[in-house]
Order: sequence, then C-alpha cells, then structure tokens
Amino acid sequence: MAKKTYTQEQVLEASIRYFEGEEAVALAWLNNYAKRNADGQLIELTPTTMDWHMAKDLATISTKPRITEVRPKVLECDVVRFQNNKEKWVAFVGLLDGYPYEIFTGLQDDEEGIILPKSVVSGRIIKNLDENGVKRYDFQFQNKRGYKTTVEGLSEKFNKEYWNYAKLISGVLRYRMPVEQVIKLVDSLQFDNENINTWKVGVERALKKYTKDDPETDEVNDDI
Repeated sequence: MAKKTYTQEQVLEASIRYFEGEEAVALAWLNNYAKRNADGQLIELTPTTMDWHMAKDLATISTKPRITEVRPKVLECDVVRFQNNKEKWVAFVGLLDGYPYEIFTGLQDDEEGIILPKSVVSGRIIKNLDENGVKRYDFQFQNKRGYKTTVEGLSEKFNKEYWNYAKLISGVLRYRMPVEQVIKLVDSLQFDNENINTWKVGVERALKKYTKDDPETDEVNDDI
C-alpha cells in the first residue's frame, strides 16, 4: 500500500504550525530533511511524522541503541559555551544514557538570556508544567556550596527563532541519528541571516564533543 503524499504547501503550512509560526525554520526542515518517496513526493507532514518514520527505520537495525518514546522528566545535561559573532552563548545538551538527546541554546546574558557561573559545566534539564498546563524546560545545577539553583523556562530566556532551530535538531537526536550525521544535517542548513549561520557552527562544535573525535582537541569556546 502506497504511503500518503503531501504537497509542499501542505507540509509548509503544517510545519509552520509545528514550529510556532517560524516560517524560516519550517522551510529549513522542508527543504533539508522532510522525507520523500522514490518519485520525490513528500511523505512527511511535520517533524512529528519524521520521528515516527525514523523510529520505524531504526527498528530494523539489530544493533540499534535504546529509543525512548517518552522523554524522561529529568535528564542529565552538559553545559557547552561558545561564541557567536563576539557574543557569548551557551548550549545545554540533554543526555540519555550518555548520548545527546536534546539541545537548547541561547545568549549568556542576564538581561536578554541566561547567566551562569563559569564553574557550571553540567546539571539537569527538568520538564515541568506551569500553572496553565503549558510545558516548559528548567535547568538545575548545584553551586560550589552544594545548593541547588533552578533556572526556570529555558525557552522563555532564549530567542524564539534559535529555540525552534534547536527544536528541529533535538527531533533527530531523540531518535538516535548518529551525531556525525546530525552535524552534517546542521551544516547543510543555509540561512540568509549571518548570525544564524555562525550560531549553527557553534552548535556543530558543541555536538562534536559526542563524536569519536577527541573533545580535548576541539576548542569549542574559541570565537567563531
């Protein structure tokens, strides 16, 4: 039985809704990763269906890693700092079984973004619901005195456009696409905005920490 196909207009409209109105992000997903059949017809409506297809494909591989359909409430995470056009940025990489599962990025800025002590290199990302039942992600770390500090609402502290690009990257990480392939995917994304292009280089370098390359040889914190 042939799989259902969709027009470019249908996929773009659905993807814009998925990415909360960010047309540039939806176009990036549509042009670079939406799955097509042998005739070039689109067979995935949003990244949600992409996840389903990817999980099905991975299920045919006998050596596949464990795939978790429902995100655990709490994930350990690494904090990776990098620079984007002279601005200081931070990436929170959520880990499942030591493998990158999701990524959040934003400015290290106590006015517009988030500020962390330089000593913080790890912590936990906690999925919570606010008083209105809206999902949010909080970052929690332990300071030098052993006290826990929680930064609420990572998504509210970061630029929405960058947040949605990170959402796209997390979508493929969660279904265990090899990190090397995720980096290639990120590298293939082309944007007119130079800030976004330099940001994506920072994301690639942050993810390299989880490849076979020696992380000590990759200066993530250098200026891009």
